[in-house]
Amino acid sequence: MTRCLDESDVRMAEEGFTTRDLLENLLLEAAQQGSREAFFVADLEDVAKKHLRLLKALPRLKPFYRLKCNRSKGVVQLLAGLGAGFGCASKAEVALAKSLGVAPERIICSSPCKQLSLIRYAASQGVQLMTFDNEVELGKVARSHPCARMILCLATDNSWASARLSLKFGATLKTCRHLLEKAKEMKVEVVGVSFHVGSGGSDPQGFPQAIADARLVFEMGAELGYKMHLLDLGGGLAGSGESRGRFEETAAVVNAALDLYFPEGGGVEIVAELGRYYVDSAFTFVVNIVAKKEVPLDQPGSEDEEPGGRKSFVYHLNDGIYGCFGSVLFRQVCPTPVLLKKPPPDQPLYSSSFWGPTGDGLDRIVDRVELPELSVGDWLVFENMGAYATPAPASLEGDRQTPIHYTMSRVAWEAVQLLQGKILHPEEEDRESTCAPLSCGWEITDTLCVAPVFTPASIM
Repeated sequence: MTRCLDESDVRMAEEGFTTRDLLENLLLEAAQQGSREAFFVADLEDVAKKHLRLLKALPRLKPFYRLKCNRSKGVVQLLAGLGAGFGCASKAEVALAKSLGVAPERIICSSPCKQLSLIRYAASQGVQLMTFDNEVELGKVARSHPCARMILCLATDNSWASARLSLKFGATLKTCRHLLEKAKEMKVEVVGVSFHVGSGGSDPQGFPQAIADARLVFEMGAELGYKMHLLDLGGGLAGSGESRGRFEETAAVVNAALDLYFPEGGGVEIVAELGRYYVDSAFTFVVNIVAKKEVPLDQPGSEDEEPGGRKSFVYHLNDGIYGCFGSVLFRQVCPTPVLLKKPPPDQPLYSSSFWGPTGDGLDRIVDRVELPELSVGDWLVFENMGAYATPAPASLEGDRQTPIHYTMSRVAWEAVQLLQGKILHPEEEDRESTCAPLSCGWEITDTLCVAPVFTPASIM
């Protein structure tokens, strides 16, 4: 049985209580305890809203969550309870999904190039769905997991994206037929096609071409005797608050392409593996200034030297790129620090640079931010820190993991419990009954009255 999020793990907020209010309370508690530890605040209501918005905008879609993006307990348990599947790229991620009671058919081994240990472990756990994009991978699977149901990963044109995944993964249309023929020779079952249009971009038109290409691969498979029935759209959907309009535009484009190339009733199941979409905007990171230095105007090689004699400062924080700011180095993210209190309009601003706690020259978080002069012990807030940032496995000093404080409004919690009940106990639902409207103060106010199958499409 799926293990859902427990109420004791969440700080319940009354209506009108904001993340900033919770931050102030947590900082007051930290001051009373004499603590200067960095920590996260995770708004699980935001994650739940994203799930419901997705189901409404793309009603044929069955969402899978990419665990590599953020494996924090609250997020994973919430989405497991809401019926999401999981895309796993390692043995540890498969084990995590299984430990929550997630059924094997709701798990995809989503890396096209897997270690043999992962293939064998998936076989031992009854996990059959896995992707491939090359002949060597087919051979590994044929030998170690003959019952696997393979998904051919298709390369796409994602030149517009900041994360161009087709440079690393994906088979071209020219090689797909050869791979399908090899799979046939090896007696490996191929059940569908996947792709990823890349992330960090803004062009929804990447989806129609990828979906059209996937249709061609389905037809190749049919010519070889395969009965493919799964289309995996990957990720790439915008999830941050300012991207709401872009998300709706992309959803409309995807729906139109699906209607054209994979019309409803054709026996093809549509899934997507989303990571950043769910968690990016839900997490806020709070760090403390542990050291400060005014940069001398004659500092050799200083990039912070200001013309005209204006002061500039370097601050060292208690977390850096070898911790929760790793996305700065590995994903070229540029986080922006936010002050807890807005400074007076007449307060002078200085060029400020922020570094992590190590002595490594790469441990630079952000440069040349115009801020008032700060002090050691001051707190800084970084928003949109949910993707590829948390939790840090361990710091260089061997400290414990960065704390995460989960929050959700009471009314949202009650709505989630109702949704989870419908997912976990569908036999208790009268499929002919009319759903009562659910008022939860969320952006989505419509009520959909259809029986849940895989995800909670019954109420929004």
